[in-house]
Amino acid sequence: MKKQVKLYNVLFPVWLLWLFPQVLLIVLPGNLFIDCLVLFCALRALKHTQKGAVLRQLWWKFWLLGFAADLVGTAWMFLGWYLLSVPGMETVVRYVDMLRPFTHPLAFVWTLAGVIIAGACIYFFDKRAMKKCELLTPREKHIIALTMAIVTAPWLFFLP
Repeated sequence: MKKQVKLYNVLFPVWLLWLFPQVLLIVLPGNLFIDCLVLFCALRALKHTQKGAVLRQLWWKFWLLGFAADLVGTAWMFLGWYLLSVPGMETVVRYVDMLRPFTHPLAFVWTLAGVIIAGACIYFFDKRAMKKCELLTPREKHIIALTMAIVTAPWLFFLP
């Protein structure tokens, strides 16, 4: 019996970019909008007086670093798929599909770990991006980085 290998992506199928590269025209601005919206809402909740200046200084850093953090989380997800695809793991693969988090508790925990790893990367990347931002206090930087990490973490990893 021939073993079938299925690759699932966390956000959208990778092959979709190859066949329809214009999908990036939707994904990139959508991600930018969400990052800017979360940053704006965090600044508003903090009652910051210079929201526009902070947004102008940080939007592109948060956007690019968010993609980098998502790539770290994606690498974690593919590590799980790779570990289960080594020869001799056929019986385990039959019961645990790492890229379908609701099929097995181990797959759920693995996916949750991927979201947490990506969220932690978002926190530390954004905290570093705000290092030179003199418009924010250290407390505000912490709250903004934590908000970005929780809200913009790749929760879509849970979609098979």
